[in-house]
Amino acid sequence: METSTIHRDTTVAKKKRLPAALWALTISAFAIGTTEFVIVGLLSTVANDLGTSLTSAGLLVSLYAIGVAIGAPILTALTGKIPRKQLLMGIMLLFIIGNGLAAISPSFELLLLSRVVTGFAHGVFFSIGSTIAASLVPKDKRATAISIMFAGLTVAIVTGVPLGTYIGQNFGWRATFIGVALLGLVGAIASLALVPKNIKQSATLRLIDQLKVIKNPSIVLVLAITAFGYGGTFVTFTYLTPLLEEVTGFSSNMTSVFLLIYGIAIAIGNIIGGKVSNNKPGKALLVMFALQAIVLFVLYFTASSQIFAIVTLFFMGILAFSNVPALQLYVVKMAEKYLPGTEDVASALNIAAFNVGIAIGAYVGGMVVESELGIEATPWVGGILVIVGFLLTLVLFKKEKI
Repeated sequence: METSTIHRDTTVAKKKRLPAALWALTISAFAIGTTEFVIVGLLSTVANDLGTSLTSAGLLVSLYAIGVAIGAPILTALTGKIPRKQLLMGIMLLFIIGNGLAAISPSFELLLLSRVVTGFAHGVFFSIGSTIAASLVPKDKRATAISIMFAGLTVAIVTGVPLGTYIGQNFGWRATFIGVALLGLVGAIASLALVPKNIKQSATLRLIDQLKVIKNPSIVLVLAITAFGYGGTFVTFTYLTPLLEEVTGFSSNMTSVFLLIYGIAIAIGNIIGGKVSNNKPGKALLVMFALQAIVLFVLYFTASSQIFAIVTLFFMGILAFSNVPALQLYVVKMAEKYLPGTEDVASALNIAAFNVGIAIGAYVGGMVVESELGIEATPWVGGILVIVGFLLTLVLFKKEKI
């Protein structure tokens, strides 16, 4: 009797325990998240070392984002028949090669190529990562499993980016990419050892389904909202390190500390954004975009004051990613309403839209930096893009009431 009770308790405990394979995915997500955003803190260092302009260095952000935008919907569709674990290992190998190539790049052009290659890996990883994570647990634990995997991305913004920036500024930017490649190797080894081979193959994300989705006006409008509303902050964020150094007057080491503060604010904002967006994501987005635009306009005036700049930067961080849950929920709701069964396709396209927004923001920011307006004008220009996102949201909210 006692033995059967112990056996039953042990079985229950095993069921409650999350699989170790999930943590392997989280490690990989941490590495991938770090490599995406750490370049923001290293733009000035890379530009000086490779003898290119700050604006050209901004392409390291925008071309990476384009790589993700291509990888998420298109490469995921083209690799749909490859067994999931096999594809996962291939993605991580591509990620390691991309960062290794970045670390040894003798020229800026080769560094750009390595960023695009790494962006491809990023796009496919997050497209299939959610389905792999969900397949590892019972149905009632799927949302938890996916959130744990994406926690790796959040932790990367909070800790990986400032740490990688510190390493790059003190030991050279190549050391940062070597470190990220090693993180990717750890994630790959963990996945090889822990992720099961018999992962259920989900339905192939066909290109024809994507074409069907992008013909729907409401879904396309959400994708545009994502690109402008989310991407507007990246006009400033891409050039945040030189802004803090040249306009605010902080040392390069201090900017690493402020990137940590910014990352903490992002984590807080992501939680808040999820809680306020459950019922009517459109209404929540209107409020968040309005506040986001206001904060960006305020930063234009506070950037020259060290104390006020940091306070403004904290609120900018809270609002920069708070819209992500609402944007993802919005596009899923539109797909459910108009094209049931295409929710995964719409979600993958929205991941692409996020990165198109990053590319637009980084490109516009570069144009502003190179113009007579100068780097100090990036906040208010970014605010204008966010207002475009606000106006598009207003149009869709009046039409859909969601």
